[in-house]
Amino acid sequence: MSEVILFGEPMAMFVAKTCGPLHEVEEFTRMLAGAEVNVAIGLKRLGHSVAYVTKLGTDPFGTYIENKLKSEGLDVQISKDEDHFTGYQLKGKVMEGDPEVFYYRRNSAASCLSVEDIEKVDLEGARVLHITGIPPALSKSCREATYRLIERAREKNMLVSFDPNLRPTLWESQEVMIETINDIASRADIVLPGTAEGKILMGSDKPEEIAEFYRKNGAKAVIIKAGGAGAYADWEDGKAFYPGYKVKEVVDTVGAGDGFAVGILSAWLQGLQMPEMVDRGNAIGSIQVSVASDNEGLPTKEELDAYMKGAK
Repeated sequence: MSEVILFGEPMAMFVAKTCGPLHEVEEFTRMLAGAEVNVAIGLKRLGHSVAYVTKLGTDPFGTYIENKLKSEGLDVQISKDEDHFTGYQLKGKVMEGDPEVFYYRRNSAASCLSVEDIEKVDLEGARVLHITGIPPALSKSCREATYRLIERAREKNMLVSFDPNLRPTLWESQEVMIETINDIASRADIVLPGTAEGKILMGSDKPEEIAEFYRKNGAKAVIIKAGGAGAYADWEDGKAFYPGYKVKEVVDTVGAGDGFAVGILSAWLQGLQMPEMVDRGNAIGSIQVSVASDNEGLPTKEELDAYMKGAK
């Protein structure tokens, strides 16, 4: 029995050991990647029970990912696909800014997830379903699976959390992306867009306007990520902006939003109020940008408490 259910595509990630264009890099380090993977690992390290739902190929990358997820203590609910390979990606190394990322995920095993796979997912005792905008972008069957999982979570009175996590290149068109993402957001309790995502999805990068849009569409709480500046929250009891944590050196911005979601959800599971939820989200997001890996820097509860106390 797990408190939190996550659903997505985990990938083997090869991170460049040297800076420069990916086509010139000679050596890489293998790691585990995936937005939902990052959230799952982060929540588990903070002491929560987490189930991760996916489909993997029967290939070396699939075996690596399955073993890695299990080593993190996750309840892994995996379907196996003998006809499709597990996705992977290359990630560049940079001294500043966002790294170059190249995906090999078209027709991957995870993109073949279906409603039939979702019907087998064990939701018993779960309190939270966290969804991102990545699975519905992978394929029509994945999109249908996403909607069915949300329906099943609703039937169980679970909290539904949604991070748009836009990947425009995965969608058949920007129009379909916007329509689908906003429709899924209307079915969620908590929506976690960034300001740049708001600009694409509803035409504004102003946190107050983004929040108003999604609140009117049905979200009970909207928390907008504004990068290093912090985050703005609009919920049933109020509206407020919460400043971020100062970061000495930004190493890699990938995974910061996932870390933010970890903070929000872990605080909610502990019964904390919005100010504490956003503060924790800001803290873990700032930790994430200080580490090159997508998830290896995610803190334990003790590490997080020490970090937050030291930053006061």
